[in-house]
Amino acid sequence: MGASPLAPAWLALPTDLNRLEAKVWAHDVERSAGGELTVGGLGVAQLAEEFGTPLFVLSEDDFRARARAFKDAFDGAFADVCGGVDVYYAGKAFLCSAIASWVADEGLRLDTCSGGELAVAAKAGIPGELLGLHGNNKSDAEIERALDMGVGRIVVDSLDELERVAALAAARAARDPERRETRAKVMLRLTPGVHAHTHEFIATAHEDQKFGLSMAPGTASSEFRAEVAEESGQEAALAASSAEEAVAAAAGHDSVELLGLHCHIGSQIFEPEGFELAAVKLLTFTAAMRSAYDVALPEVDLGGGYGIAYTPVDTPRPPAEIAEAMAAVVRSTCADLKITPPRISIEPGRAIVGPSAFTLYRAGTAKEVVVDLPGPGEESAGTTAVRRYLSVDGGMSDNARPVLYDADYSVALASRASDAAPQLTRVVGKHCESGDIVVRDAYLPSDAARGDLLAVPGTGAYCWALSSNYNYLGRPGVVAVRHGSARWIVRGETEQDLLSRDMGV
Repeated sequence: MGASPLAPAWLALPTDLNRLEAKVWAHDVERSAGGELTVGGLGVAQLAEEFGTPLFVLSEDDFRARARAFKDAFDGAFADVCGGVDVYYAGKAFLCSAIASWVADEGLRLDTCSGGELAVAAKAGIPGELLGLHGNNKSDAEIERALDMGVGRIVVDSLDELERVAALAAARAARDPERRETRAKVMLRLTPGVHAHTHEFIATAHEDQKFGLSMAPGTASSEFRAEVAEESGQEAALAASSAEEAVAAAAGHDSVELLGLHCHIGSQIFEPEGFELAAVKLLTFTAAMRSAYDVALPEVDLGGGYGIAYTPVDTPRPPAEIAEAMAAVVRSTCADLKITPPRISIEPGRAIVGPSAFTLYRAGTAKEVVVDLPGPGEESAGTTAVRRYLSVDGGMSDNARPVLYDADYSVALASRASDAAPQLTRVVGKHCESGDIVVRDAYLPSDAARGDLLAVPGTGAYCWALSSNYNYLGRPGVVAVRHGSARWIVRGETEQDLLSRDMGV
């Protein structure tokens, strides 16, 4: 079989279906002499027998190595700039108490965005000062919990939230005036207007979106603009932004310690230029706020969004390369502005956990369908091609990213090697939805069939975290593999789990 006319342009016909593309897999995933996929020395057949399928299989060594790589690379690059970098693992990508513990072991901090994620951090024994709390709509209960835990920073998303944080911190201090630390440690999330080249649904730096405080001129409230006009003139009032208004408001609250500024420009970003431009904008704003309000902003968080390889055509940058480029810009910009470089922090999530895991499925129904090929004229009428569908025992309930974001993935025959010819295959799930697609386009051996194990790499981030019980399927568990042994870190759900909240008739 040759290349299929149904294959997308980026998908090349493989010369060796048994070869693993290293950049999409954890570093300790390989094929045994017999052709079986192994991770940390354990074969997938043994994992499937002991833990069942579908199953998230996570290499603990790979996760730890990627976490250390970010910490070491950014600390080294920024050593002469600000003494190093605070690396916050973005827990939204995938979080459980074991992951939180590994993060702390490797010298990283933990970024959370809900009361539930704070609860996981507390269960893992992570000190509050090593935590951050994000979110565009934090409840008062979540803010109170963060204050009680002594969270190292609350990333404030709006003026309304700033006022609520200030009020809750003040009330807390009034109730317990002997408490050593009564102020809320706050960072302001800004939208710098930097557009990362990502899918529209996961770009988060443009103005028309729910996150952050705008840096665009003229976005401040009319009340604040009137105050600025009275003190600094009409020109300054017209240029006032929501971000500036938030800085002035935070500086006016005794119950708030304003740590600095935060931004996040998008997700799955391969080039450093977006981060560099965002850094320049935030540093320039930092200097302007010092000049206008004599407010020091000692920290700047440049967010996350570092891309990973889901397919062979993806080209992620190594952490050291990104770190050096960002450090050079921060160094030169601070020198130009004649300001002391702030402490920099970043928030990788997907780039650490994404490649560390793959999802193991058992193949089921296979079928071939005839597809009409579009053509430029009548002479192409009647031209067709065959697409093979291969179903697995999971689907959109354990990986919603293809249906949400049109995301592409790779797949490998995992239980054995094969010398069969490559055949374009669409790997689909078992749900009652036509959009239930796990891997839209891939070449698999033409003899891949019911009972075979398939492995989809790069599923460590946003797969388990977005999983559901659609069609009453239990969410798969997560197994961590290290040094030749495997253990549950999140148990798979049973039917009893699914029924446990059903209150009956």
